[in-house]
Amino acid sequence: MAMVDTGELRLHVQRIGPRDGRPAAATVVLVHGLLTDSLASYYFTVAPAFAAAGIDVVMYDLRGHGRSERPPDGYTLDHNIDDLEALLDRLAVTGPVHLVGNSYGGTVAFGYAARHPERTASVSLIESEPATAAWAVKLGGILDRVVTQLAHNEPDAIAWITAHRGHNTARLARGAARLARDTTLGRDIPASRVLTEDLIRSVRCPVLGVYGGDSELAELAPWLESSLPDCRTVVIPGHEHSVLVEAAGTVGGHILSLVQEASGAGWFGARQVGVRRAGAEAR
Repeated sequence: MAMVDTGELRLHVQRIGPRDGRPAAATVVLVHGLLTDSLASYYFTVAPAFAAAGIDVVMYDLRGHGRSERPPDGYTLDHNIDDLEALLDRLAVTGPVHLVGNSYGGTVAFGYAARHPERTASVSLIESEPATAAWAVKLGGILDRVVTQLAHNEPDAIAWITAHRGHNTARLARGAARLARDTTLGRDIPASRVLTEDLIRSVRCPVLGVYGGDSELAELAPWLESSLPDCRTVVIPGHEHSVLVEAAGTVGGHILSLVQEASGAGWFGARQVGVRRAGAEAR
């Protein structure tokens, strides 16, 4: 475990990469989702396969999540983009990076790409979307339910989750309840500054969208492709919002293909069989 001081707060960071002494072919930064999520969702899914492919993998807990510091306020999208910017500066990651974001993490990654096109090699959105006015309204509704139904009615809510979803999900829900109750996250994220249509279209690096076929976000795929100059999307049948965990090998394979193409690193190819095997085992 490593703690990195960004100048505003301390973030929990994990970094893994090639173990054979060869220089990394690329740097991939993994950004997780809200409330019940942390860098562990990558550590136990796609991160090992990426490292096995010769990639420098950086993953971190968002402010307030996992083992990162939890300030009482300052949870807008811009705060999270600022954290990512400061983290890469502290880690001396100077070249363009490949950003991968799951759910809210993808919104952070896309916002970073819009702010820093010169520092972004590609963006992979897993069950995610750019920050639009519609996104802010949707997140506001979700977070309002978390605050009213979970944070302010925790004993009954946790008892139901334990009975119907198990102890591990209940443990994650308790953490989400504390985060929603003890910070301004529930108010800050819906009030975040969103991107204009022109700013969304200005993201010219390769973008990949990966969605579960049974997820309501899958309907975003055509809009994303039509809005961006270099975008492709993949819809994986039989999965919902948890597609990263449930189909890690498939998701990771698509992302690796994008990173390989965008990096122009031909020596990736020799490692693909082992990478696919590692990704399959992660499932």
